[in-house]
Amino acid sequence: MNLFVELFEHLTQIAPLDFLKMVIMWAIGGTLIFLAIKKEMEPTLLLPMGFGAILVNLPFSGAVTQIYDGLAEIGPIDVLFNAGIANELFPLILFIGIGAMIDFGPLLSNPKLMLFGAAAQFGIFFTLCVATLIPAFDIYDAGSIAIIGAADGPTSIFVANHFGTKYLGAIVVAAYSYMALVPIVQPPIIRMCTTKKERLIRMEYKPANVSKATRILFPILVTIITGIVAPRAVALIGFLMFGNLIRECGVLNSLSETAQNALANLVTIFLGITVSTKMQADAFLTWETILILLLGLVAFVFDTVGGVFFAKFLNLFSKKKINPMIGAAGISAFPMSARVVHKMGLEEDNQNFLLMHSIGVNVSGQIASVIAGGLILKIIPMIAEAIGYIR
Repeated sequence: MNLFVELFEHLTQIAPLDFLKMVIMWAIGGTLIFLAIKKEMEPTLLLPMGFGAILVNLPFSGAVTQIYDGLAEIGPIDVLFNAGIANELFPLILFIGIGAMIDFGPLLSNPKLMLFGAAAQFGIFFTLCVATLIPAFDIYDAGSIAIIGAADGPTSIFVANHFGTKYLGAIVVAAYSYMALVPIVQPPIIRMCTTKKERLIRMEYKPANVSKATRILFPILVTIITGIVAPRAVALIGFLMFGNLIRECGVLNSLSETAQNALANLVTIFLGITVSTKMQADAFLTWETILILLLGLVAFVFDTVGGVFFAKFLNLFSKKKINPMIGAAGISAFPMSARVVHKMGLEEDNQNFLLMHSIGVNVSGQIASVIAGGLILKIIPMIAEAIGYIR
């Protein structure tokens, strides 16, 4: 009986509006869990994010820091946030696992595919321009929102946290939700940007023999070149390329398997549930969150458009025509976007196999998105200084 009395006293201390916000966040958390389990959309991240959203929005939740009798009781999720996200540790460690998963062979067989990855980052910079026009966001918020277009969750977390934006929760939800929705978002955009004739273009695939030395040198050289061009991206690209070096060196197979599986899975669990500390109702249920979700969609759409139209532009000068659909795979949603393009090619012509071309473009997008994140980290402070903005 005392337990029920205590529970009733706790609930009566909550304002009706605050309780309504909690219920809405429970519904949002439940939706993320539903998408993860029923629709299998990025389950490794959406499920812990959804459960975490419920966890941190329970009345007087002990999972997050609370003040009791004038004393702060530190919540374990806040501890994890400070230990792994506030210092960008979790995203960087996750990049080791991602790098170990990626085979750059298709890209090394046809290096010009790297251009498509660069073109497909157009949405980032377009969204940056749009976000800066919205009074609710300062220049640092705009940069954090724009990086949703990287279609790369760890990069989005790294940049948004580096800039200290208060919209980290909304940005991460938008980034991972749209990554999960790539099979739904991209096809109609690709069809709008291409003709039937263009979608029927067949591309011959002649795999080149990529030597082991080339595979080993590639991650090292990419890291060095990125460090010269975009120094702020060195941490991101360095951990990604280190993971790939573990894969390709041939003497660390057990470490490669660990990075791809145990390490990546463990960090993903911590990352997903820890981000939820920024999904508390008061900070998350705002008009700015809706704007961020819309801007995230804009970034994804224009990333896809940029990649497709770049391929169409190259076709003006190429004797061997490129199927413009592969340009859409330049976003960093690996390997979902490549599969979407391949599936669309087969729907148009059941003998049109675009998988290896789209995979090459997709892995180039992974590199390009990280470099774009480094450029955002460099550009935004320069713009802020130029306009005299002081945070």
